[in-house]
Amino acid sequence: MSARAFLVLEGGQIFEGRWKGGKERAGEVVFNTSHSGYEEMATDPSYYNQILVTTAPMQGNYGISDDVWESRKIWINGFVALEIQSSARSSDWLSRLDENNIPVVTELDTRRLVLHLRDHGTVWGALVKANTSDEALSRARQLISEGKAHDKDWAFAVSRTAIETFQGENPAGPKVAVVDFGCKENILRELKKRCREIRIYPVRSDASDILQWQPHGVLLSNGPGDPQDVKVAVDTVRTLLGQRFVFGICMGHQILSLALGATTKPLQFGHRGSNHPIKDSLLKRVYMTSQNHGYVVCQESLPADVDVTHVNLNDNTLAGIACWPKKCMSVQFHPESHPGPHDSEGLFDEFIKRIQ
Repeated sequence: MSARAFLVLEGGQIFEGRWKGGKERAGEVVFNTSHSGYEEMATDPSYYNQILVTTAPMQGNYGISDDVWESRKIWINGFVALEIQSSARSSDWLSRLDENNIPVVTELDTRRLVLHLRDHGTVWGALVKANTSDEALSRARQLISEGKAHDKDWAFAVSRTAIETFQGENPAGPKVAVVDFGCKENILRELKKRCREIRIYPVRSDASDILQWQPHGVLLSNGPGDPQDVKVAVDTVRTLLGQRFVFGICMGHQILSLALGATTKPLQFGHRGSNHPIKDSLLKRVYMTSQNHGYVVCQESLPADVDVTHVNLNDNTLAGIACWPKKCMSVQFHPESHPGPHDSEGLFDEFIKRIQ
């Protein structure tokens, strides 16, 4: 029988389950409402330093495939689900998590946990294996303290450290520079379909280095953490504005907004799932989107020359902007999906059209 496991929140709340492997860790405790896509979520760098809780009860039931990974590694600090399907096969999700020292806890009351997070907001917690709740509380407090002491620029922690160049599939397409805040692979896949060449730059790259390559456009990728803790990038983007057309996704949207003079704030419990409805005035459609973020741009802080182009219909938060005089647009969701619906992929075509 599996050992006792505990998820301990920084406020002292304790949730008990069964330990399924990995190494004890701390992180922000967040939940995702997607019914599938556990591999894509776990390998999305936007989940760096986070313990992922899935609201869908069964996980791991369709095995694994490296073809759907969204980066080179698993980034989450823990995986919590009501139940995880396991087998002796090599395509076993539970085994893959254990191989990467990701702590896994099952048979935990995820419904009670998610209701707590919705009421009290995103908090830090720790997954520990212990014999008693008092023992778990003591070890968890130490892990949380150590985790929160790390550098807050999480985008720098997940970004590439060197420039990478890829050939695209469209010889007649543009050259696009990508600033990597924690870029998902499917963003690059969508760009490769439409571009002739893509060059990815580390998060703290200087604008002059990017412009020296003479790209036709610049994409600002997704990434983890608080946008106000990301160093260098806001100044870089501010310099790029008006010189090349810029398209921001998720963290890229927040960084672009800061460069334009807006402000950001944390959401109570974030938007993480594959069924978030968006009203899009650019494509003139309403569609479902994949989302994963804990911060939002304050609409009242937008400068007068910035238009609101997208609205989240669940809570009416700002979900997209455009500033045509400064040649830029951005969205607070994932048009590249993975996991989730592909309804908003047309925004990549819009980006290419604006470049041309």
